[in-house]
Amino acid sequence: MTPSWSPPADSGITIREVAANGKIFEVAEAGSGDHLVLCLHGFPELNFSWRYQMPLLAQMGYRVWAPNQRGYGASTRPKGAANYTPDKIVEDAAALFDASGAKKLTLMAHDWGGAIAWLFAIWKKRKIERLVVMNLPHPACFAEALKHGPQRKRSWYMGFFQLPFLPEAMMGARDARGIRNSFRGMAVDKSRFPDEVLDVYAKAAQRPGALTAMINWYRAAARHRSTMRIGDGKVDVPTLIVWGEEDKALGLETLDGTDRYVSDLTIRRLPGVSHWVQQEAPEKVNAILSEWLPHA
Repeated sequence: MTPSWSPPADSGITIREVAANGKIFEVAEAGSGDHLVLCLHGFPELNFSWRYQMPLLAQMGYRVWAPNQRGYGASTRPKGAANYTPDKIVEDAAALFDASGAKKLTLMAHDWGGAIAWLFAIWKKRKIERLVVMNLPHPACFAEALKHGPQRKRSWYMGFFQLPFLPEAMMGARDARGIRNSFRGMAVDKSRFPDEVLDVYAKAAQRPGALTAMINWYRAAARHRSTMRIGDGKVDVPTLIVWGEEDKALGLETLDGTDRYVSDLTIRRLPGVSHWVQQEAPEKVNAILSEWLPHA
């Protein structure tokens, strides 16, 4: 396995292969112990997006695994959109927890990873101690927001991603400029996304078949909606939502009504911060995590 990135020697982060759910996952690991924090990245990210949070969580006594989810980086990349349905990806997360051998699980997630984490908690795939979701609304609240024009306009790209071939061509052209622009173009503090950071994401997206696999998450969700059924949508574990308010993809109104589904809810909003909240404002995000999460 050729790793997608090389953690700094002083970060305490290492990269390893983990077999789970019939797949091989490229996992960034930090810390030790029986309480696992499983960090799930979004599109078009990698486990690299958790590089600022992993050392903190390890210092707090947690063992941290941040996998490159199926299709990303050096993780297994099955062919066909049907292999990227949300239920299969939730099973990946459950299998990774099982493979860790840990006794307790906290889920931390962003963007598409947040959707997987919400479903994991709603479906009670495994017992969760706490849930942290960054810039991804509860699925029922997102569905409600999509009934209205403002969020439909923001979500235009979800329809574009249903097209064959063209999304991959546009995202991958000119040294994956579309991937690079996804980060720097949406960011408020663009200094957080220098070329050396964007290079990591661009190179991973240019691995053979990677862009198709990444975009297949969107195709699968649209074509196999039954795999996202949420029943009453109830989440019965302490839940923290961290939200960068300058999110160009998801409006603040997508948070409306979350308390109807989550019995123990904390929301921390960060003004002047984009969708890429944990990378763009890591100091603020880490302060929130330090306050809300108990030491392991």
